[in-house]
Amino acid sequence: MNLRIVDLPSTQVAFLRYTGPYGPALGDFWRDVFIPWLQANQLDGPTCYGVGLDDPTTTPPEQCRYDACVEVPAGFVAGGPASMTTLPGGRYAIADFRGHARDIGEAWMNMCRQWVPEQHLQFDARPGFERYLPGSRTDPETGLFSCELCVAVR
Repeated sequence: MNLRIVDLPSTQVAFLRYTGPYGPALGDFWRDVFIPWLQANQLDGPTCYGVGLDDPTTTPPEQCRYDACVEVPAGFVAGGPASMTTLPGGRYAIADFRGHARDIGEAWMNMCRQWVPEQHLQFDARPGFERYLPGSRTDPETGLFSCELCVAVR
């Protein structure tokens, strides 16, 4: 993985929350809940984010929280099951990921336990996230997808 350090701006997002074990169920949540909500609200073009709010190595699986987010324009009002928040800006270590959903957990672990420490960076309290740029969709034939893994550092 190619690791780079980038200062990101804060970003206003609408989000839907999933609570439960990370893993395959997150893909189901995106496919069955989040993407239909994006389409119903004509938001299926902007950058999306996946924010894991809990460490699955220390939080019971049924209590892990994950926010599926989409960047929204100023003045957007979330309705129905969606809420609004701002992803904090600042310095992030970013690595490109391309693979299957089953591989992303290992990529996160490698980034946090190996690559970031090797760069002598310190973690920040801001949440890390996956950033899905416009056009980055899962290939229905292979199951491969691309995103950026973003870890807050100082």
